[in-house]
Amino acid sequence: MNTFLLTDLVSPDANLSIIAPELVVAAAGVIVMIVDSFLPGRRSLTGAISLAGLLLAGVMLVSVWSTGPAMAWNGMIVHDGLRVGFSLVFIFVSLMTVLISTIWVEREHVPAGEYHALLLFATFGMMMMSAGNDLVVIFLGLETLSIATYVMAGLRKADLRSNESAMKYFILGSFASAFLLYGMALVYGATGSTAIHVIADRVATPNFPALLLVGGAMMIIGFGFKVALAPFHVWTPDVYEGAPTPITGFMAAGPKAAALAAFIRIFVLGFPLASAGYQAAGYLHEAWISSLSVLAIITIIVGNTAAIMQSNVKRMLAFSSIAHAGYATVGFIGAGLAKTPSGRDEAIASVAFYMLTYAVTNMGAFAIVTLLAEKNDRRTEFEDYNGIGFKSPILSFSLSLFMLSLLGLPLTAGFIGKVLVFRPAIEAGNRLATALVVVAVVGSAVSAYYYLRLIVVMFFRERLTDWRAPAVPAALAAVLVITVAGVLYLGLFSDGLIQRFAGARSAAVAFVEK
Repeated sequence: MNTFLLTDLVSPDANLSIIAPELVVAAAGVIVMIVDSFLPGRRSLTGAISLAGLLLAGVMLVSVWSTGPAMAWNGMIVHDGLRVGFSLVFIFVSLMTVLISTIWVEREHVPAGEYHALLLFATFGMMMMSAGNDLVVIFLGLETLSIATYVMAGLRKADLRSNESAMKYFILGSFASAFLLYGMALVYGATGSTAIHVIADRVATPNFPALLLVGGAMMIIGFGFKVALAPFHVWTPDVYEGAPTPITGFMAAGPKAAALAAFIRIFVLGFPLASAGYQAAGYLHEAWISSLSVLAIITIIVGNTAAIMQSNVKRMLAFSSIAHAGYATVGFIGAGLAKTPSGRDEAIASVAFYMLTYAVTNMGAFAIVTLLAEKNDRRTEFEDYNGIGFKSPILSFSLSLFMLSLLGLPLTAGFIGKVLVFRPAIEAGNRLATALVVVAVVGSAVSAYYYLRLIVVMFFRERLTDWRAPAVPAALAAVLVITVAGVLYLGLFSDGLIQRFAGARSAAVAFVEK
């Protein structure tokens, strides 16, 4: 593997053009803050600016999806399929969050300017994590995301649960960031560089320092917290339950995908561990695969088992998100075991596509939970959904579709996503990976209990109190149309999009390995 020079890939003039989508999102956040300072209380205006900035960034990303790999800022930023695919997921999640939040911002009297600016800065951080080709850039993106989400989790200042969730998230998140940063420091000490492609060169040599193993282990702990892999998941249920519902939906999909993108960038492309053909790194490769496989198995078991015991819908979805983190890790491990570049392409593309299917389904579910929760999230228990099925058929049938997609029922987005992430691990022929897939399939079957339970509660439980279906605002109606259509489209007609993900990823791998 050769070390890359900026002049071999892009001209110096192209630096800003490569990171233009990220700059647009950051600029939109700054504009929102300025507008809110001079025109306070204009909730619709700050929301419109946020939507415009995110849409513009999304259009810019789509327009360059198929362009060749390139680097900027002396190789610290990379433009490839991994960056584009995951960044589109981040933008989608943020767009849906802005729309879902319209009713919540009005109902809770939240400072809209602060909220929208924080959301945009969090999106900027996620995008930098997927585009970063340097450990420092990835860490700065992670901290930008983390600080914004810490504050958003505690935006309901008068709510003790919200304050508690924000404090727990901040304290435990700080510990995780410390582990991650210390791991990066050890990797720097072992290789003499924070550039991912340089680290890959150094690790591929016959004598790599043993310190690298310790650094890698500490980074796994740090990323494990951000992805919510067990046993680093303990913050998730309390934080998700206490945070405002739209922000819970955002945290369950966006930051999780961002951490996975950075995880893949570092461990599949930075450490040459995706190919066991590196004899010098053979032990490190086995250690990485084994540790992640064990974490994924524990995560799937803990997430599904705990979700069964929940009586609160938000806590159930929180533990469900832990299980889904385990499912996504199956594809990650499949990439690590792939014997060919094309196999690795497909495995990594499957993770990105899985996070897209999860994001679409998750945002739709949280849109309905937000609408039904009422002020201060008073109505989030299972019993609050008793008998609403035929009183509000559109909301109930939509929520049922989202639950079935999370379950992985055929013809839904969730089914296609799970098939794609499980297949690379099966094809690898590794015993531990095969056992992991078996656990994942059994876990998916177990999850039928708590997903179908919500459907049963809505349609087959008698409601003892009067209940009137809430009016659906235009913004939430748009979210429901987009997410319901997305679940069905990705479940029935996703071939072209899957090939687009895989094709873009192939270009990125060729770029890194040439």
